[in-house]
Amino acid sequence: MHVPDGFFTVPMSLAAGAVAASGVAYSLRKARDELDDRMAPLAGLVAAFVFAVQMLNFPVGAGTSGHLIGGALAAILVGPYTGVLCIAVVVTVQALFFADGGLTALGINISLMGLVTVLTGYGLFRAVGKLAPRTRTGVVIAAFAGAMVSVPMSALAFTGLYAIGGTSSIDPATVAAAMGGVHVVIGLGEGAITALTVSTVLAVRPDLVYGARSLARPSMLRTASGELVPARPAEGGHRAAPRLRPFLLGGVAAAVVLAGLVSFYASANPDGLERVATDLGFLSQAQDHPLGDSALADYTVKGVEDERLSTGLAGALGVGVSLAVGAGVAWALRRRARRRSAAAAIAEPLTPES
Repeated sequence: MHVPDGFFTVPMSLAAGAVAASGVAYSLRKARDELDDRMAPLAGLVAAFVFAVQMLNFPVGAGTSGHLIGGALAAILVGPYTGVLCIAVVVTVQALFFADGGLTALGINISLMGLVTVLTGYGLFRAVGKLAPRTRTGVVIAAFAGAMVSVPMSALAFTGLYAIGGTSSIDPATVAAAMGGVHVVIGLGEGAITALTVSTVLAVRPDLVYGARSLARPSMLRTASGELVPARPAEGGHRAAPRLRPFLLGGVAAAVVLAGLVSFYASANPDGLERVATDLGFLSQAQDHPLGDSALADYTVKGVEDERLSTGLAGALGVGVSLAVGAGVAWALRRRARRRSAAAAIAEPLTPES
């Protein structure tokens, strides 16, 4: 659901940009509490993976396609605030490098695809998680529900913004019915992809799923008296954490394969927003992207004649840029949090006792 330039008035675009900037700024501050030495590199991987899967448009019938938005998935894997940052990175990379989503509409796209999907998707994930069994299956069920609902909620948020600041006079109820209908179906695909991804990570590295931390329980030993106590590492040793590098390399390889190879076979049908805009007659309001002639516009590499190779190279480059920017932001936040913790530790002995 990448909104192009021209769908919204200048005041609405500015207002949405202010909301997006405030949401990202708040997430930058709060994400420091979510990121640790494991989650920081994982944030870059999540951004790269979301970028890759967004290239895989799947058919939803009636000549329409859909693709993953990824807000709920990112929030479940790395936390809601870090998830907002991951989606903001992906949407910004797409707009600046691939001419996908307008520049004046960047705030609208971050708000709809990042803030709304994380707020509704992760919120429902937590609510369903309290009712579902406290097992991995329960987490996967909650992930499916949260991701599925996040897509039509984002579509309805678009409808609300369009009713206030759209550039065409169309009955909001008509837009809501069309957007809600097609995006409910797309939401089923979002839920399935999210559930499959979360289930896979849970099977390989459950400690890396932020939304499943409540499942982690310390190993317990029963004493001679029958009392259960937490297990302790052997004398003089410690329990080694699983290595993170193989998982990260495997995730990056999967993202490159999806974006560089599988994306060539994605559906060429218009996505839900483009289909609705065509059917309701406001697609003509879309303006050409200012960077439409750039080297990677439309997910192709200018000068490469082979279509499959061109798409594959563009996809692989997008994965690399998203990975670098996402990981860079996360590591910068992590370093800042370390410095603040170190400063607090130094200052603590100087605090007079009460």
